[in-house]
Amino acid sequence: METLRFEELEINPQIIRAVEDMGFEEATPIQSQAIPVMMSGVDMIGQAQTGTGKTAAFGIPLLQKVDPENRKLQAIILCPTRELAIQVAEELRSLAKYMHGVKILPIYGGQDIGKQIRSLKGGVQIIIGTPGRVMDHMRRHTVRVGELHTVVLDEADEMLNMGFREDIETILKDTPEERQTVLFSATMPKEIMEIAQTYQKDAVHVKVVKKELTVPNIEQYYYEVRPKNKDEVLCRLLDLYAPKLSLVFCNTKKKVDELVLELQNRGYFAEGLHGDLKQMQRDRVMQGFRDGITDILVATDVAARGIDVDDVEAVFNYDLPQDDEYYVHRIGRTGRAGRTGKSFTFIVGKEVYKLKDIQRYCKTKIKAQPIPSLDDVANMKVEHVFRRLEKIMQEEDLTASIRAIEEYLNQSDRTAMDLAAAFLKAELGDSLEEQKDELAQEQYHWEEERREKGHKNKGSKGDKKDMVRLFLNVGKKQKLKAGDILGAIAGESGMPGRAVGSIDMYDKYTFVDVPKKYYKQVMKAMKNKKIKGNKINIEKAESK
Repeated sequence: METLRFEELEINPQIIRAVEDMGFEEATPIQSQAIPVMMSGVDMIGQAQTGTGKTAAFGIPLLQKVDPENRKLQAIILCPTRELAIQVAEELRSLAKYMHGVKILPIYGGQDIGKQIRSLKGGVQIIIGTPGRVMDHMRRHTVRVGELHTVVLDEADEMLNMGFREDIETILKDTPEERQTVLFSATMPKEIMEIAQTYQKDAVHVKVVKKELTVPNIEQYYYEVRPKNKDEVLCRLLDLYAPKLSLVFCNTKKKVDELVLELQNRGYFAEGLHGDLKQMQRDRVMQGFRDGITDILVATDVAARGIDVDDVEAVFNYDLPQDDEYYVHRIGRTGRAGRTGKSFTFIVGKEVYKLKDIQRYCKTKIKAQPIPSLDDVANMKVEHVFRRLEKIMQEEDLTASIRAIEEYLNQSDRTAMDLAAAFLKAELGDSLEEQKDELAQEQYHWEEERREKGHKNKGSKGDKKDMVRLFLNVGKKQKLKAGDILGAIAGESGMPGRAVGSIDMYDKYTFVDVPKKYYKQVMKAMKNKKIKGNKINIEKAESK
């Protein structure tokens, strides 16, 4: 459907101003549909997943309806987890930035109830809370619902999965009948429909179709690695891409703890999040990640529910998720709010078949990539430095710096090149030194062994007949490795890396064997492409 600009939705100027401050110009599909329906006052069912902008979809009409002059409770939003409750409260506060007198309070288990009671006594119009704690306050009469006009159930299916149905029904029974009831859910199981039929009146169903839930802003890659090399590959990718904030997913709590320790020992600002952490620890970890004090958050799928941070630039699937749907939820935490994001998935051995299932399920392309070498990482670090310097040269007044350098050069026998090289060395340390890349060598030999085993299994005599030899005009002189050629061909064409035959590299050219069935696909995909900045020419090698 066509999306609308926020100005077209008849929203208060104060909210429009806040939305502009948050950097949003156009409403998402769920916002375009849900905001007008909810503002009309009718009950509503919104079917949308996390990452579609659903918080603003119910938050904007809710704030529009709240009377800042009335200090009594007017709306309750129920959430499945404390993390989501905190996140929703923060987003609503951002939307209410210019609405003076509106007080928003998250309440949840694990936090001192006495502190919550003191905050409630000061007057609160909107409460965002977990069902158990909201019900507890209602029983204590510290939350009074006499003037309540709206109840929102956020991620209703998740709340039911977590066993909150009885609490939700108790809350709905005890709130005024003439309230507006809004329900948001990614799926519509029987239990959700039962609650809707019992506690809503002629609800309008607003749905974002799956087609609009794709993630076009996310570049998706995968790497075939040995289990023992995962930590090293992760660190190389972190150094190569230097994401502002990263999420790393592991399948077990034990692996989260082990990986966090390894990353910290290597000097990264990493923290872990899993179910064994106490509530105070979880709050501290999440706040550190939101504030950018922690660059890397390592988490399990369950612990990551409710994490909704816009600045996540990369998601790493350290372990391949058990469920195809988890893959979508994981990578959907980057590339938000119109930004671009990257996802990197590590696969071991036969997991490549599971990855194919995920691609079919998501209707997405996950490209094979070669493991970056130490040279790749060093070169990218240099590039990052030069980008920073370019920005400084464009934006800063360098007169004083130039004068200081000229004075130094006039008094010494050094050249400007010597000085620049020394600055670069001071910035990067030993990154540019020649280092023996044992991981790259081991990985290449491993891939060669696997390919050879594959050929032997098929029968060696027929292999050459089924292959086409290609000529590429690049080689060792361009500082390329066999892994670079393999990754480029597999990544661009979509051909499995293990299907590539022998790769014979010479100083100025390379021969690559590919299966006949992929020949045209590879030729088309590699036309006018570059490998590590080198423009390539690819053609069928002439037979001897």
